[in-house]
Amino acid sequence: MTQRIERLRKLLAGKADCALITDDINRRYLTGMKSSAGYVLVFPEETVLVIDSRYIERAREVVKHATVILQEPAVLRQLAAILKYHGAKTCALESMTLTLSRAESFQKIEGVAFLTDNTLSQALYDLRTVKTPDEIEKIIAAQRIAEQALAQLLEKLSAGMTERDVAIELDFGMRKLGAEDLSFETIALTGAHTSMPHGVPDERRIQKGDFVLMDFGAVVDGYHSDMTRTVCIGEPTGEMREVYEIVRKAQEAARSAAKSGITGKELDGVARKIIADAGYGEAFGHSLGHGVGLEIHEFPIASPSREQVLEPGNVVTIEPGIYLPGKFGVRIEDFVCIGEDGCQTLTGIPNELICL
Repeated sequence: MTQRIERLRKLLAGKADCALITDDINRRYLTGMKSSAGYVLVFPEETVLVIDSRYIERAREVVKHATVILQEPAVLRQLAAILKYHGAKTCALESMTLTLSRAESFQKIEGVAFLTDNTLSQALYDLRTVKTPDEIEKIIAAQRIAEQALAQLLEKLSAGMTERDVAIELDFGMRKLGAEDLSFETIALTGAHTSMPHGVPDERRIQKGDFVLMDFGAVVDGYHSDMTRTVCIGEPTGEMREVYEIVRKAQEAARSAAKSGITGKELDGVARKIIADAGYGEAFGHSLGHGVGLEIHEFPIASPSREQVLEPGNVVTIEPGIYLPGKFGVRIEDFVCIGEDGCQTLTGIPNELICL
């Protein structure tokens, strides 16, 4: 955590005297502690965590690289006193996550100019998009839990189960295997419902010959995993096999192209061209991928509009899909860690079509 704060100080040097962090995820990133409230003040010479009585005992045990202070009822007055003590005249706020009303409340503090541009948010996102080896280990641990839950599900997945049954089995499996939380609400769809990229599981029952599309993930120590697998119950039609192989080919091509220096737009284009050349361009409507970390959707993003260059340490999903309304859909999702000359695939199971 100390290194993260030092890196943040360097990014803010000459731009602001200090930073005020209130976002739950950013606060956890800088303190290593999960909480639903609190204030982190980063000064050149000291970091201060102001936190209320619900978390103070835990904070004093866990947060060793910052001065931990019990939050007072008049917290704005308390923050003003801390800013004055440190002689801060400018303070950067998180423009990407702070509400307008909360920003206005901070601006009532006299003698300090609060910066509401992207200075702080961009610095934090720049830090968070480059994962450390420790962060990668946590992401992989979360992914292995999700994979084990899928393996357990596949032993019982059969015709007659409902979409909701499938989602519950995955959720329970991940929790029982040690997941701190679920990355998001599990998507489990079957039959024609699989043509909806983010459909909601309901009481529709799996039929023989159906695709079952599952998008899910686990959380370990705050870090998320994300994967999608499309399997078939029984024997797929020739069209189903053809579409699956096109998506798989697009995914593998993008995974092979993923490396430092490629832009999100270029990476997206690798997969999109294969799908378009096969005649299904209009059936792939979403972006190829997104960053994953303390949040399930982070930067960088691989999409037709993103010119951001990928760099070593970025973790990004590769999830092409083809969706044919009224018929079926296919999505295959792995995620990778970008390296200098390629990438490390963090997903530990193959992407070939599984027929049960």
